Amino acid sequence: MHTGIDDTDALDRATKEFLAARPRLFGIAYRVLGSSVEAEDIVQEAWLRWHSTDRANIVEPAAFLTTVTTRLAINFAQSARMRRESYIGPWLPDPVDTGVDPHMGAERAEALELAVLFLMEKLNPVERAAYVLREAFDYPYGQIAEILETSEANARQLVSRARKHLNAERGKRVSPAEHRRLLEVFLAAARTGDLTVLEGLLSADVVSYSDGGGVRGASQVPVVGRPRVTKYLAAFAPLFWPETDIRWVEANGEPAVLVSAGGSAGGDAVALLCVDASADGIDRIMWVMNPSKLLPYAASLSG
Repeated sequence: MHTGIDDTDALDRATKEFLAARPRLFGIAYRVLGSSVEAEDIVQEAWLRWHSTDRANIVEPAAFLTTVTTRLAINFAQSARMRRESYIGPWLPDPVDTGVDPHMGAERAEALELAVLFLMEKLNPVERAAYVLREAFDYPYGQIAEILETSEANARQLVSRARKHLNAERGKRVSPAEHRRLLEVFLAAARTGDLTVLEGLLSADVVSYSDGGGVRGASQVPVVGRPRVTKYLAAFAPLFWPETDIRWVEANGEPAVLVSAGGSAGGDAVALLCVDASADGIDRIMWVMNPSKLLPYAASLSG
């Protein structure tokens, strides 16, 4: 017969085990879904399942919780795809402040940059989960196979396919120092509408994505190609940049620029600017403008 004290001790232990695993669980769900709000929902559901399960025979709580969280995230991603197809304008992942936890619960900072999460949307959810578990969290293929209920050979195939897709889409990345330099020069040129400098910075097939979710006056279609993007940025400059303040921040492990409405008291955030760059120049420009993504990020900034 269990006593109330026994039950309390068991719940305390279960809570501690869950809290110890929580950063990793959030990191997995966030990378699979590209949404911090959806990831929080998944982690909450994992807690409810952990709380209600018979834990007496669970030898490795962290492994159990990882399995539950990954499967929940995969199921959610399958329905999220339909919702994103009806999203107004380009969809970009929720930015997260990585100033406090640079790897966000992971062994490595892989699959965390906004551009990678954005490209991972083109993978099916099982490929995405396999890639995240391997590249960010360094799980052995045997354990990935157990989590995904597949063979080890298939787990290797899933990760390999995901890697090939991302490598084909992105090419060779620049160093962090060069990434920062390109963003600094881009920001200065974008604010003044300097076509010559912009043309020298952008790759031939550059794409500018503005995620306003239909709420902000953002472009509802991606702007593609160097000539169109430079003209778009030059036309945009006098309408957007005056009366704004900028702040250098970190988003998803990379430098970014938070643009706020001007004013001595500090206005509301209006955009988060991030870029993705290769040896050919800046090839993706990402403007997160949807208040439901932007304002929680701005509020969470450390320091």
